[in-house]
Amino acid sequence: MACYQQVLQLRPDRADAQNSLGNALSLQGRLDEAVACYRKSLQRRPGLATFYVNLGNALRGQGKLDEAVASYERALQLKPDHPGARWNRSLAWLLMGQYELGWAEYEWRWGHRMDRPVFAQPPWDGQALAGKTILLHAEQGLGDTIQFIRFAPLVQRRGGRVLVVCQRPLAQLLSGCAGIDELVAEGDPLPRFDVHAALMGLPRIFGTTLADVPAVVPYLDADAAWVAHWRRELGPIPEFKVGIVWQGNPQYSLDRLRSFRLAEFAPLARLAGVRLFSLQRGPGTEQLHEPGDRFPVVDLGGRIRATAGVFVDEAAVMMSLDLVISSDTAIAHLAGAMGRPTWVVLPFAPDWRWLLDRDDSPWYPTMRLFRQEVWGDWAGVFARIASALEDRLSGTVRSASVATEEAPRERSGGAAPA
Repeated sequence: MACYQQVLQLRPDRADAQNSLGNALSLQGRLDEAVACYRKSLQRRPGLATFYVNLGNALRGQGKLDEAVASYERALQLKPDHPGARWNRSLAWLLMGQYELGWAEYEWRWGHRMDRPVFAQPPWDGQALAGKTILLHAEQGLGDTIQFIRFAPLVQRRGGRVLVVCQRPLAQLLSGCAGIDELVAEGDPLPRFDVHAALMGLPRIFGTTLADVPAVVPYLDADAAWVAHWRRELGPIPEFKVGIVWQGNPQYSLDRLRSFRLAEFAPLARLAGVRLFSLQRGPGTEQLHEPGDRFPVVDLGGRIRATAGVFVDEAAVMMSLDLVISSDTAIAHLAGAMGRPTWVVLPFAPDWRWLLDRDDSPWYPTMRLFRQEVWGDWAGVFARIASALEDRLSGTVRSASVATEEAPRERSGGAAPA
């Protein structure tokens, strides 16, 4: 960032340096300063669509969605096929709940954010399948696949045979999911099929709106044998059992916004009658052993059987927990898909799927959302979570999403562990 500032001291008319400085400030969450930089860059070069896209992204991060959309549309006036403007406008529309506009524009992810898979067979347009085999292919992250596999039964009802190819870590978990006739892990040979569709393109094909999101849960089940195992392990523990996750995949470009430190859970650990259980695996687990103000956390993540499919084991563990509290990760989606009581901790500018200004999710009926009210302020969020949990324990507040849902079904499976 210092280099851009030095350039601007010598050449204050350098619009590209102003734009680059804005990008650096955006990465640090200094959005007010970033917006000011982008506006200065546009004063000097008002004909560059990319500058308007960057401004729109910063405005979206501030929660100024209407202004962000206006900035993307200005970019599109200059360059109608600008993929970044189209893609980012779709994210703004989806975050605003304008699904009718957002799903169509979301198709601009292909060629901009990712490469479209190449198949000899044609893409599916939503017409009756009349006995044909359709390939539904996963895309993006594990949580995305867990969220959108719910559309498989709707596809099956169009009269076809549903073949799903998914990320290998999810193959065992999804093997019993309704609406799937055959499941293949990525990298394995594909059987014959007639048409194909991407999982995250299905809401567009079905014309999904906020009013008709397919949200019947559970649509993923836990293996009964392993549920029994974990109930033997955790059942004797008398406290209110809370599973926690704080770190997402650090390779994700916006992970710095959604992930937080394990230390943020300290206010919950101080509540009488609460026992915290870490479901964290991989990055973030080192915090369990860091010196400092430690508090009791039972590390279950280290006992998850990677060879059996970590999500299968984590699903079974969740059946013995009273509540799951997670950052915006695949574990949050898994808990929601299983209909488990789940509290999700969100940054000030959340991913589009969590919408705005609401503490519930149309995608997951047993989920409650806790949002940053000030950019970067996790302490304030966890103070509210601790208060809500204290109310939950005392019985003064019984959230419908926590108290009234039936327990998810359990899938019969392999032999129980010894």
